[in-house]
Amino acid sequence: MDMNELLEPFDKMLEAISTPAQIRAVEEGAPVAPVWDELVQSGFLDALVSEDAGGAGLSMADMEPLFEALGRHAVPAPVAETMVARKLLADAGESWLQGPIAMAVAKVGQDVVVPFGMVAEHVLIDLGDGLVLAGAADGRPVPTGVRGSLDARMRWDSEPVGIRLPAVAGGLRPVAAVLRAAAMAGAAGRLLEMTAAYANERVQFGKPIGRQQALQQNMAVMAEDAVACRLAAQLGCGGGVIPALAAAATAKSMTSAAAGRIAATAHAVHGAIGISEEYDLQLYTRRLYEWRLADGSEGYWNRLLGQARLASKQGSVDWVRGEVFA
Repeated sequence: MDMNELLEPFDKMLEAISTPAQIRAVEEGAPVAPVWDELVQSGFLDALVSEDAGGAGLSMADMEPLFEALGRHAVPAPVAETMVARKLLADAGESWLQGPIAMAVAKVGQDVVVPFGMVAEHVLIDLGDGLVLAGAADGRPVPTGVRGSLDARMRWDSEPVGIRLPAVAGGLRPVAAVLRAAAMAGAAGRLLEMTAAYANERVQFGKPIGRQQALQQNMAVMAEDAVACRLAAQLGCGGGVIPALAAAATAKSMTSAAAGRIAATAHAVHGAIGISEEYDLQLYTRRLYEWRLADGSEGYWNRLLGQARLASKQGSVDWVRGEVFA
């Protein structure tokens, strides 16, 4: 299948249902149902599910451009997480309800921040010794306090009740990190487009500011970072639904490290208008900063990469070839 044939209708659907006005409405407490119902009807939520179980049987590598599209359109729902959760449930012979499914790595009796927890109906929880699909309400979700955030602080004081699944190799965190990296790559690409367009439109001293050499240099670095984010996300998604730890760590580390630089350049070029509530830029820069921390920051993943490298007797080049690009 030509993936452009899949990406184009998916992208058009997201453009129609995840408008800036709709994103703002969900952030302010409006139901996510209008967005979610369209996704359910589209059939895309079962893209990773095998054909035998009624899905499309696509791979994570196939789906990576679609995961990027979710970030590019700042879709206010855990779409990629639901796709993966449905795949895991189908592989285990389990059925599921139609609502949004978030992901969490949690311990009983401890608070955890769950991305998209405020709009999820279910949470696929990694308890270490296995997975359980529980109702989001059971985790007593409360806002994190971050303006416009859809993440929730959750806590299970006893063993969550729901559909039980076997543990996955490496746990859910690497899976979630790869999904977040792809979303960040999509948001980075969108910010690059918006910033380049503004630089060519904004006239100062009789010419577009985009003709200034210093600004062009900053934009070139921003473009390099955006491309690196995309390559890192593709690397993370290249190894299947359950990624290798090194590939997931590299993907999330790279995108998290670049997030601050990309957002800072976007705001520097836009100036004061970029931080205004009415302007759309902040819809994407806010998410980059939030996603930078979600599922482990670059510091967290760099530590794991360093530990894995030091534990190996291979040289660095051979280790990277064997572990990161395996």
